[in-house]
Amino acid sequence: MGTLYWILVFLAAYCFMEFMAWFTHKYIMHGFLWHLHKDHHHKDHDSWFERNDTFFLFYAVVSIGFLLLWEFKDFWPGLPIGLGIFSYGVSYFIVHDIFIHQRFKIFRNVNNWYAKGIRRAHKIHHKHLGKADGECFGMLFVPFKYFKK
Repeated sequence: MGTLYWILVFLAAYCFMEFMAWFTHKYIMHGFLWHLHKDHHHKDHDSWFERNDTFFLFYAVVSIGFLLLWEFKDFWPGLPIGLGIFSYGVSYFIVHDIFIHQRFKIFRNVNNWYAKGIRRAHKIHHKHLGKADGECFGMLFVPFKYFKK
């Protein structure tokens, strides 16, 4: 397949992952798997790791599955889809775990309009300590109101 198709499939997979992150966060993490996510809203242990960290495993398996389809079943979209999912995971880790929650002490001084908006949206999300009544479940694309001064 041509490079343009590869790039379009990669970008579609990457962008679709924002929807999947929103959907998973709202209906699964704040739903039937709240017991794995609640320590992210209200830390109840001394470990650097959170039970919430297990969610990355699901998407890692899906990404690897697409890469295996490409490698062993000659399914050409498997490579750009798998890499799109992986790339979104890296972006999510950098934005959420490093930039917003400062699990590693870098990117502390990033202060542009986009950074302020996603930080503000995530802060609003975390003001709810329970699984109900949450808002702003997305990560990279948040409602415009969070970017206003």
